[in-house]
Amino acid sequence: MGASTMTLVDPSVEEIKIKTGKSLLWLGIISIVMLFAGLTSAYIVRQGEGKWVEFAIPAMFKISTVLIVLSSFSMQWALGSIKKGNEQSLRIGLLITLLLGVGFVITQYLAWSELYRNGIAFTGRITDIKTNFTYVPTGKETLAEANNVGNVAGSFLYVITGLHVIHLLAGMLALIVVFSRALGHKYTVKNYNGVNMCAIYWHFLDGLWVYLFFFYFTSVKRNPCLK
Repeated sequence: MGASTMTLVDPSVEEIKIKTGKSLLWLGIISIVMLFAGLTSAYIVRQGEGKWVEFAIPAMFKISTVLIVLSSFSMQWALGSIKKGNEQSLRIGLLITLLLGVGFVITQYLAWSELYRNGIAFTGRITDIKTNFTYVPTGKETLAEANNVGNVAGSFLYVITGLHVIHLLAGMLALIVVFSRALGHKYTVKNYNGVNMCAIYWHFLDGLWVYLFFFYFTSVKRNPCLK
């Protein structure tokens, strides 16, 4: 009787755990959306206030975009594989996704390094910039008069891209856990919730980066001096 009771109770307990996990995941995603919506809105508002510089974003960010988009394809392949019971393809897909994630983080670092070499630092000033840029004044002040003003545009770029990398590192940690469980044959055609949740979060990070990239890219395209 006891064994029969356990058989009846366990599926419902597992279902509750899955629903709770998904609810927490979506709550986290909504929180991240609100965070970046607030940051990009603040960027636009601050840009409109003047004493602002516009500069071309590093080309390395384009490579980052290609890598993270490709990682979404490999993640989806991994998810589709376990749905078909193909554990080997699941492991390969997860590994490829993880490696592409590492590549994304490396290209982000290289982009930041390029910014820093060009005098665009997190706490830098306009006078430090060593590359082409356009100054947007508040009133009629000249660039020479504003040279000692902080480069707020650069600070925004570091904060927004840096926060995205932090969230991506959390996704990579989840990938490592899922990959280790896949090596231990923990996922089946009927039990792959961990892979599914990891895929949802990873696709979200992909879409978020594409949004951020085009947000910055279109701001540069509006300035013909920086094309």
